[in-house]
Amino acid sequence: MIILTGGAGFIGSNIAADLNEAGRTDIVIADALGSDAKWRNIAKRRFADIVFPDEIEPFLAGRSGVAAVIHMGANSSTTATDADEIVRSNFRLSTRLWDWCTRTRTPLIYASSAATYGDGSAGFVDDDSETALERLRPMNLYGWSKHAFDRWALERARRGDAPPQWAGLKFFNVYGPNESHKGDMQSLVAKNTQPIAEGKTIRMFKSHKDGFGDGEQSRDFVYVKDCTAVISWLLANPTVSGLFNLGTGKARSFQDLMLAVGAALGQPVAFDYVDMPVAIRAQYQYFTQAEMMKLRRAGYQAPFHTLEDGVRDYVQGYLTKPDRYR
Repeated sequence: MIILTGGAGFIGSNIAADLNEAGRTDIVIADALGSDAKWRNIAKRRFADIVFPDEIEPFLAGRSGVAAVIHMGANSSTTATDADEIVRSNFRLSTRLWDWCTRTRTPLIYASSAATYGDGSAGFVDDDSETALERLRPMNLYGWSKHAFDRWALERARRGDAPPQWAGLKFFNVYGPNESHKGDMQSLVAKNTQPIAEGKTIRMFKSHKDGFGDGEQSRDFVYVKDCTAVISWLLANPTVSGLFNLGTGKARSFQDLMLAVGAALGQPVAFDYVDMPVAIRAQYQYFTQAEMMKLRRAGYQAPFHTLEDGVRDYVQGYLTKPDRYR
């Protein structure tokens, strides 16, 4: 049995798809589906049970024989302001799952975030030394909650109070199928595929920083299928533990991203550059790029999709189909 928290969410439902494709149906999904279309993310999936987030601890009590806990569940809103709720969802539950996995000798893979790097002034290297972690300054409540748990987990691991395998994954800018329930938090690929197909002009922020042209603000965009491939590899390699970046290692601009959508559609893309709101200029990130050598040194050698290949698969395989769900 595999416990998959956040299993109906974006990355979680893609993990469930990979597990099904590998022949596993003994998946317990822990998630809240709500009243929107989030359920469609798992409509094609086979699983053993669904439990709600507040039921996960009673469900695990006294249980043994779990192959792994994959903990993707979190409040991932970068604009969240309720710190108490974020601590309950993102920190406290994670510590309790860690303790349960430690006690029962169950592997734990959990979602951290590139938001832990803040404005990037301290770099994007997944150095797990206390000195390196002390330099990081997350810029929002969500990033802080992930950073707080990373530090907590590493302290426990250093004193030998850890699951037999544990891996925290610092996801960079993930895009791919099953993200439509995220609303305004969807990737720009999901938001702009239809407008580009209709020949509409795409609005993008002007640059307000020397060295970056309009639309040249850059991110490490990583296709969700690459993220789930890393998780499958970790499950197959139980001696690998640690805190790892999960990006491609190559930053690309937002303009490149939209041009890749246009190429996938066979459509030209027109841009209109508008001023960035003053309220977000001071905390806006102009560049993120994952340093990926740590994961490579751990033994992961599979290639990552290029931006163009990943966007093409997403646009042509999902976003332009009547059924866009994986």
